[in-house]
Amino acid sequence: MLFLGRCNQLVQATTQQLTLLLDVSFRFYSSDLEFDIKKITKIINDHPFPDKPIHPTLAQVIPSVAISSSFVENILGRLFATHCNGVKAYEFFKFSLQFPQFSPTSDAVEKTLHILTRMRHFTKAWDLIDEIHKTHPSLISLKSMSIMLSRIAKFRSFEETLEAFEKLEDKLPDGKLFGTDEFNLLLRAFCTQRKMKEAKSVFNRLYSRFSPTTKTMNILLLGFKEAGDVTSVELFYHEMIRRGFKPDVVTYNIRIDCYCKKGRFLDGLRLLEEMEQVNCFPTLKTITTLIHGAGIAKNTNKARQIFDELPKRKLLPDSGAYNALMTAYIRSGDVKAATRLMDEMEENNLLHDTVTFHTMFLGLMKSNGIDGVLELYNKMIDRNFVPKTPTVLMLMSFFCKKRKLDEAFGFWNYLIESGYCPHSHAMDVLLKSLCSHGREEQAFECSVQILEKGRQLSNNSFRVLERHLSKTNDDDKLMKLNQMIKKLQTALPASKGHAIGISDSNQDHAASM
Repeated sequence: MLFLGRCNQLVQATTQQLTLLLDVSFRFYSSDLEFDIKKITKIINDHPFPDKPIHPTLAQVIPSVAISSSFVENILGRLFATHCNGVKAYEFFKFSLQFPQFSPTSDAVEKTLHILTRMRHFTKAWDLIDEIHKTHPSLISLKSMSIMLSRIAKFRSFEETLEAFEKLEDKLPDGKLFGTDEFNLLLRAFCTQRKMKEAKSVFNRLYSRFSPTTKTMNILLLGFKEAGDVTSVELFYHEMIRRGFKPDVVTYNIRIDCYCKKGRFLDGLRLLEEMEQVNCFPTLKTITTLIHGAGIAKNTNKARQIFDELPKRKLLPDSGAYNALMTAYIRSGDVKAATRLMDEMEENNLLHDTVTFHTMFLGLMKSNGIDGVLELYNKMIDRNFVPKTPTVLMLMSFFCKKRKLDEAFGFWNYLIESGYCPHSHAMDVLLKSLCSHGREEQAFECSVQILEKGRQLSNNSFRVLERHLSKTNDDDKLMKLNQMIKKLQTALPASKGHAIGISDSNQDHAASM
């Protein structure tokens, strides 16, 4: 009966996938090529990896006439947002190159690189750059180089980052030489990772080869700001002046942000006055930063005043400005005022973005508790909105902490059905809660879903499952997970924190049961 039940599940799954494939194909042919990006993305995300090649499936659901630059860019953008397995995204990009009418764009290359390097698959990322260099060298843009350098600086050593910088120089189109722009990318790669020792070393080593600009100095200033060192920011700012560089609006924005984040809001206002005196007019970003600063200082009256003065400065508030003011209200505990701002955004035709929802959820968790969170959560789901990873993790942790496991599991299913592959931290939280409340079957189901999408389990999640499945004598499930993990290890780069499966001794024991 177990065998028949499993067969029935496989038939149902196959039928559902076939129905989805036929539905998408029908839409392509019957709707004048008004394709459904979401469904195509879901097919790619759900495709079993690495069990089956993905190209035949893509050829089945995507007619050749549908392949265009905007189509490929949209699919890749959504694959990035849903945390797709990078290899499948790369395969989709290569699939699109087969069609003579398709002209790849730098945006498509950049998005593919983003997806590959985020999962630390640098071998495939370099393969992509090598291929594009041979066929479309002009598409190797500053942004694509920045993506490579920033990820390598984050995950690899200082020496490897410099080697990558030199390697990228050979990938430039003929006749183009490395200049200040490329030098700035290398500095930014270290500065955004708060590796100021490395950034200063690179600056001193390559200063004579390149000609630094105000932008170069702003990148270093930003690095000191990200490190949270106000003194270093001011010291480097004065060094910048001594070297003859004229501060611009970006320079002032960095300094204002540094003061505001340290709670020194009045110093930020002083800098605003200073920049206006030298005819360096503030931008919307400048004012938004000050609204944030007023919120950190818990001066909501000043935050609202600055916000209301935007029209006088001939600036229109965007979602970022509203989110800044909303954060100020949440910090002071005024959830009602923050809620009114959400309504005001709708009245002004401004969409609630992931920051809006994250800010409101944070405030509701501290004040209204589960009821307020569930009300906003249902509103978000009704709009088919999928938040970004920090909000997903926050909601999953909140539901599990409040023992609302039905909501947590339902949220998981909503993400999966939306074509989203949840972050491993969110999965760690959910699996631990499910297992601790005797819901190992659901925990196992979630794990299989992730592995089938080509994403590895974290070591923490696997160990929790291993412990609970062993207690319930579900050795078959444990062996299945182990086999799927081992198979993925042959196709994906090794990464610290990923599950490595059960040990050989445990395997022998489980097999003998």
